[in-house]
Amino acid sequence: MFSYATSASARIGTALALTGALALLCLAPPARAGAPGTVPGAAPEPGDVVVSEDFASGSLPDGWRAIDGDWQVEDGRLVGAAASGTRKLTFGPHLADYRFEATARFDTVAEATRWFALGLDVPASGATPWWIATLRSGSTAANGAEFAQLTTAGSWNVTDTAAAPYAAATGRDVKVRIEVHGHRAAWFLDGRQLMRTNRLQRSADGGLALVVNGSQVSFDDVKVTALGPSGHLRPEGAPVTVVAHRGASSSAPENTMFAQEVGRRSGADFIENDVQLTKDGVPYLLHDTTVDRTTDGTGDIRTLTAAQLDTLDAGSWFSPHFAGARVPTLAAQLADLRTRGGSLLLEVKRADTREQVAAMIDVVRAEKMTDRVFVQSFEPRHLRWVHELAPELPLGLLRSTLDADPVAVAADLHLTSYNPSGAALDARPGVVAELHRAGVATMVWTIDSATEWRRYDEYGVDGIITNRPAELAGWSQARTAPQKPAAAVASPADGAVLDRAQRPVLAVTTEHADAAKVELTLDGEPREPGTVLDLGALAAGGHTLRLTATGPGGTTVTTSTFTVKATRAGLGHLILASGGRPQTVEGLLGSLARGRYEQLGKQARKAGARGELPAATAELIAADAKELRAG
Repeated sequence: MFSYATSASARIGTALALTGALALLCLAPPARAGAPGTVPGAAPEPGDVVVSEDFASGSLPDGWRAIDGDWQVEDGRLVGAAASGTRKLTFGPHLADYRFEATARFDTVAEATRWFALGLDVPASGATPWWIATLRSGSTAANGAEFAQLTTAGSWNVTDTAAAPYAAATGRDVKVRIEVHGHRAAWFLDGRQLMRTNRLQRSADGGLALVVNGSQVSFDDVKVTALGPSGHLRPEGAPVTVVAHRGASSSAPENTMFAQEVGRRSGADFIENDVQLTKDGVPYLLHDTTVDRTTDGTGDIRTLTAAQLDTLDAGSWFSPHFAGARVPTLAAQLADLRTRGGSLLLEVKRADTREQVAAMIDVVRAEKMTDRVFVQSFEPRHLRWVHELAPELPLGLLRSTLDADPVAVAADLHLTSYNPSGAALDARPGVVAELHRAGVATMVWTIDSATEWRRYDEYGVDGIITNRPAELAGWSQARTAPQKPAAAVASPADGAVLDRAQRPVLAVTTEHADAAKVELTLDGEPREPGTVLDLGALAAGGHTLRLTATGPGGTTVTTSTFTVKATRAGLGHLILASGGRPQTVEGLLGSLARGRYEQLGKQARKAGARGELPAATAELIAADAKELRAG
């Protein structure tokens, strides 16, 4: 699935930063007056904090416009209320590439289906259409989080949905984050990605907003940061970019519209396809030099005209189900992606001249898809020509073996991504970190097994090119989903038999749990992990420790039992530590030494009654003496 840039100031090199700044100058109007972190009249650069508001002033910040509903600053938080329907507040400049963060809390809701949203492209007037990223109070529902558009007709166009691993509920602060790069966006909850989309439709001047629906929600720490335009480095908490190789080529005939559709429905962020020119100079999708393997025709594509290619069956070789599939033109593919959603990783094949590459780029421009196309090639000259023709297009260099200095090569070719084979990357996995420090992403090819996905994910690659996009998307999402906490009582060990002379420390182990949400009880009474367990205060017999650990992935409860057993040594320790009068302690120890347990019990109870021994301790001594006598 698609990945997005992290902190531009930390990860984007000087050359990319300049490119990003120029792109933003072209795409974004000047920041509105009063936006923190910007110079009035100047477009923000990657890394600039455009909005940073903690509402400490006690009133709505300058430039924040309550379009409808009740919006007030109370106790250092912005509170928006909508008893029914949808209410919004607009603010901030138009940005093409940005990170929008906030802490939010449902105070009250009419029902669990009600929601709040971060407005991603909303006119300052609040007029439709506008785009939002929503979170329901009942966020574990299948549509607990959404990307959606309110159309000019007043209807909702919900493009993407996801279930959160836990309910936002009421009274709970959640940290929400949306990272936007043009028409692409990623939705994060408490630092974990829930979903991505590549179907935003951007306006020329839409700004930001906060929206509430059927609820009262309080917001704090609203922050908006300008990002670089590339957005191909994977941020923390995000799964790898899923690239469908030749479309979903394990499930449909490669480089066809069927494969593209399956790849899109599989959750792929990019459809990867190969483009070549026909005899009459029309760009078509085909991997091989000839049409022999993947169609019912024969011959080199360069010897066939577009009219001839259009008659070929490109599906029957794969399965009778796909009989009649055609070899698509690049124009048809791009039109489908533009109207139905998706981005293209376009591999240039067999282009001998700059003019031949220009014929491909002309189609990308004619279809108005320069913001959704990423160009890659094995040939550096292809990438140089693309950069000359369309410097706004991101570039990736395919490699079967690593260059001696991939970072230098990336700088020379203006690369956004360096794309090695799996075998090449295995020879030197540290190159991923080297490229990242230079602001360059890595996409590895062509990887089709879970074992390999795990290995390259652990290398830190940003994307994986695969013939199995559905399987990779599911595997990757599960791998990055919040894990249910693991919890165990380490001491006393489960089943331990202890005597009163021992002083075990209460110890627990947890993973994927919030430290503030780890609770331990002993026989129902709260206990603090790390403290010494006083066995001199417990009755002989069985006792239960209950450990509860809560984290982003849910709550885990585990129990452990131990037994306090009466022993001569333990009873002696109990008497010595009792705090009784010296003469009383001496008498009790004498009876213990002679094994006179019945007498010992009577002595203890009398001493407790006379105040010479703590009453509770006296009963424990008597009970242990009785047990030893019986044993």
